[in-house]
Amino acid sequence: MVRNREQSEARLIAAVGQILAREGFAGLGVNAVARAAGVDKVLIYRYFDGLPNLLRAYGEREDFWPTSAEVLGEDAAAIRALPVGKRVEHVVLGLLDALRKRPQTIEILAWEAMEDNALTRTLADIREHWGLRVIEHVFPDPSERSEDVLALANLLVAGFQYLMIRARRSPAYGGVALNTETGWQHIRQGIRLACRSIDHT
Repeated sequence: MVRNREQSEARLIAAVGQILAREGFAGLGVNAVARAAGVDKVLIYRYFDGLPNLLRAYGEREDFWPTSAEVLGEDAAAIRALPVGKRVEHVVLGLLDALRKRPQTIEILAWEAMEDNALTRTLADIREHWGLRVIEHVFPDPSERSEDVLALANLLVAGFQYLMIRARRSPAYGGVALNTETGWQHIRQGIRLACRSIDHT
């Protein structure tokens, strides 16, 4: 019985990701998820108490959003010992690499950019809390987290997420190839240059 429940939960969570990537949040409903998962819709209420909690379960899965360990690596103390700019660089590049491995997540972020409702805000809140935990982990001393540094980090993350979304339909942006590894290496180098400025101001 426990195994059956685990399998049904996994199928429901996977169905959420498939529907979001294919149809966006407008296509996400109890009936659609149950149909895609091949289970009775009553299980959504029995196991998750409804669609919002099922969506939250999906949003907290590692295959949707990376863990902080994946982005930061295993040696957190070594990262905290780096200059501020190097720490930002490590986090931003780590997140870039992690998201490039998750094409379904990029599809969902593209839909999220066009829609605003309680469901989109659920996933956004999960990512916001993830970001705050990473910031506290990397910058345990609040005096090192100036608003300007955090603003730069946010610009870099928002920028490469937009480019990932853009790359789904366009091979280039501003002369940078989005469909080649060389192009993404140039983007990575641009991030390094931006972060380098933090330690030289």
